[in-house]
Amino acid sequence: MTDAANPRARYRRIMRFAVRYLVQEWWFELVLPRFGLERLSARNRTKRFVGIARKFHGLAVELGGLMIKVGQFLSSRLDVLPPEITDELAGLQDEVPAADFAAIRRLAEAELGMPLERAYAAFEPAPLAAASLGQVHRARLAPEVAEDAGFAEIVVKVQRPGIEEIVEVDLAALRRIAGWLQRVRIVREHTDAPALVEEFAHTSLLEIDYLHEAGNAVRFAEDFAEDARVSAPEVAWERTTQRVLTLSDVTAIKIDDRTALESAGIAPPAVATELARIMFDQLFDHGFFHADPHPGNIFVTPVPTAVAASGPASPSEPVEGTPAWKITFVDFGMMGEVPEDLRAGLRRLVIAIAARDGKGLVAGIQDIGLLLPSADTAELERAMTELFARFGGMGFAELQRVDQREFVDFADEFGEVMRTLPFQLPEKFLLIIRAISVTSGVCSSLDPEFNIWNAVEPYADSLLRDEQGGAVRAFGREALATLGIAARLPRRIDGLLADLERGRVPVQTPGADRHLRRVERMLARVISALLFVGLFVGGAVLHASDAVFGTVLLWVSALPLLHALFAGLVRRPPGW
Repeated sequence: MTDAANPRARYRRIMRFAVRYLVQEWWFELVLPRFGLERLSARNRTKRFVGIARKFHGLAVELGGLMIKVGQFLSSRLDVLPPEITDELAGLQDEVPAADFAAIRRLAEAELGMPLERAYAAFEPAPLAAASLGQVHRARLAPEVAEDAGFAEIVVKVQRPGIEEIVEVDLAALRRIAGWLQRVRIVREHTDAPALVEEFAHTSLLEIDYLHEAGNAVRFAEDFAEDARVSAPEVAWERTTQRVLTLSDVTAIKIDDRTALESAGIAPPAVATELARIMFDQLFDHGFFHADPHPGNIFVTPVPTAVAASGPASPSEPVEGTPAWKITFVDFGMMGEVPEDLRAGLRRLVIAIAARDGKGLVAGIQDIGLLLPSADTAELERAMTELFARFGGMGFAELQRVDQREFVDFADEFGEVMRTLPFQLPEKFLLIIRAISVTSGVCSSLDPEFNIWNAVEPYADSLLRDEQGGAVRAFGREALATLGIAARLPRRIDGLLADLERGRVPVQTPGADRHLRRVERMLARVISALLFVGLFVGGAVLHASDAVFGTVLLWVSALPLLHALFAGLVRRPPGW
C-alpha cells in the first residue's frame, strides 16, 4: 500500500516534510541573524525556497488531497513570489493524476442508484480534468432528463474514492503543524494559526459536499443573472447527489491560455482587467465570492456581439462597453461570504488606497481587525504615507524595474515598523486573502503590466459617491431631528412655566420666568445658527452634483442666519 493510500504513512510523510523545512528555515532566518550572519542567510534564500518548492511539488503530486490545494495557492502568487518558485509549482494546476475509472464508476453508480448507462446517454471514461478532491468527465443526459433540465451536453464531477479519509488525515497534520507554529512568538503575536486551520477545515469539508456546491453554483448565477460579463453552469438536479455533481458543459478557452485568447481576437490584458473588476463585484457588491479562482476554474467564452452590447449595469463597467466575450466560472466548492461589517471596512480600505491616504489606510486596517485597536499607529501611518509616496500607483511590472537597493532600504525600515505592531489575521479573512492574491497572480500572468490600482479606482469613485450620498442623508436626518427638537422646545418650556405659575415647581427666584424666556430665545438662536451651518454646508456639497437643489439649500440657509443674527435686537414688550 502506498503512502497516499495508507493514512498513517501519509500523515508521517507530511509531518516529516514540515519538520525538516521548518527547522531549516528556523536556523537560517532566526538563529544565524542572531550571530551577525544575515548575509549568509540571505545569500542562498532563493535557492533554498526553490528547493523546498520542488520537493513540495513532488510530495503534493504523489499524495494529492489538500496538499494540491496548498500548492495551487502558492503557484498563483506571481505578485509576491519569485518566478523560480511559482514555476516549480505551476504544474500542480494540471498534473493531478486521475483516479482509476473503475473506482469512479463504482462510486457514481452507488450514489445514483443505477448503472451509468441508465443514468446518462453517454459517459466518457477519460476525465476532462482531475482535481485534488474529485475529477470531471464529459457526458450527455438522456433525452427525457435533458428535456427537463434544458440542456443535454454536461460534465459530471465525481468525488475521488476515499477522499473523506484523506482530507481527515491532511487536516490532522495541518492542525499539528499549526500548534507548533503557535508556539513561535512572532507567529503567535500576529495570527492565530489553529483558528486559520479550522477555517480551512470548514471550507474543505464543505468542498466535498457536492449538494452544497450545487447550491453555491445556483446562488452565484443568480447574483450575476443581469450581468452579461459573467456566466456559470446550470445544475442538473436529477443527476446530482452529495458525491456526484452534474452540470451543463460550459468549457471554453482556459483563462491563462494566452495563445488561444489571442487567436480568438481576445486581448489578455483586457481579460485581466475584467477579471479583477468581477472579483471586486463579488467582494464588495454581493458579499459572496469565488475563493478558488485559479486558471483551472475560469474560462473565457466568446459571445455574439449583439449579446455583449447589452452590457452590465455595474459601477465597474468598462468605459468602452462590455467586450464580446464573457468570463465563465466553474467549481463552486470553495466559496466565501463577507459579512456586512467587514464589507464596510473593506470599502473604507479601497477608498484609502485609491486616495493614497496612509492615515485612512491604517484606520481601515483597524476597522477590519487586522490591527488591534490598542496599537500605536503613528509610525505605521508615517510608513504607509511614505510607501504611497515612493511606490503608490505602480503596477507589478513597474515595481520590478525599481532599483533593488531602494526596495531593500525601504523594506528594512518598513519591516521594523511592522514587527513592532500587533497585527493579527481575523477569522473569516483567509478566503478573502486567498481570492485576492490568486486573482492578482492570474491577472499578472495575463498582463505583466497589470496595475491593480486601475481596477480599484472605479470602485473607489463609486464608493466615495455612495459615502457622500450617505452623508447627505445623515445630514437630512439630523436636520429633521433638530427641527423636531426646535418645534417641541417652546411648548415644553411653556409647560414648565405653567407648572411654575401653579406652584408645582418650587423656586426661590422671583425672576425665574424672565430667565427662562431668555434661555428660550438664546436656544432658538443657537438652533438657527446650527441650521444655517448645516444647510449652507449641505448646499455647497450638493452644488457640484445637483446645482438646482444645492442652490435652493444655500438660499434657504439665509433664513435661520437672519434669525440668529437679529432675533435679539427686536424690542420686547414690558414683562417679556
